[in-house]
Amino acid sequence: MEYEIRYKPAFAAIFVTLNPGDSITAEAGAMTSMDASLSMRTGFSGGIISGLLKKFFGGESLFVNVFSNQTQQPLKLVLTQSAIGDIACVELRRGGEFCFQPGAYIAHTSGVKIGVEWAGFASWISGEGLFKLKVSGEGKVFFGAYGGLTKKRINGEFIVDSGHLVAYEPQIKMKVGLAGGLVGSVTSGEGLVNRLSGEGTIYLQSRSIDGLVRYLRPKVR
Repeated sequence: MEYEIRYKPAFAAIFVTLNPGDSITAEAGAMTSMDASLSMRTGFSGGIISGLLKKFFGGESLFVNVFSNQTQQPLKLVLTQSAIGDIACVELRRGGEFCFQPGAYIAHTSGVKIGVEWAGFASWISGEGLFKLKVSGEGKVFFGAYGGLTKKRINGEFIVDSGHLVAYEPQIKMKVGLAGGLVGSVTSGEGLVNRLSGEGTIYLQSRSIDGLVRYLRPKVR
């Protein structure tokens, strides 16, 4: 399989070339166009129980679409996301793992398994949800963001404003704290932040969906 992410960073889309025998699994609704000869089947994401967990606790669709090339020639497929923003790819080596915030996942290649894990009350208080999507195995995983994406390697403690963390390696720990003192946190408008600790890679988005909602709410009443 070959791919190219075009129209970065605001309107990114994944242009995939599936060679004979290749397949890719994507969120329901992620396909924007494809060659007519591609085969597509729809099913529960990891089975009905796993699919229900991903939908209600992981912020993902109940169903996924599997696109496969059963012909003898390369075929094209274009995938995208609902949010206006960038898309990136994480390549898992054998035994590799990565965690994604609800709504970030777009697609993965064969060899990758997706599950839902408890994220903790700290994640919930910070607005990131009680559960996280965890991918493991060997293969490529595509994910998106609202706004631009920044890849950063941390070693020690790092502070991220709520709503801006997109993905992180599972060994990184998260807890919630005030941006500063009590008065300063309230008057600065920063409030609660994620205090990450450990060593590993994280991905940040330059915009926050919650921030957009707060901005629009008083204007649409």
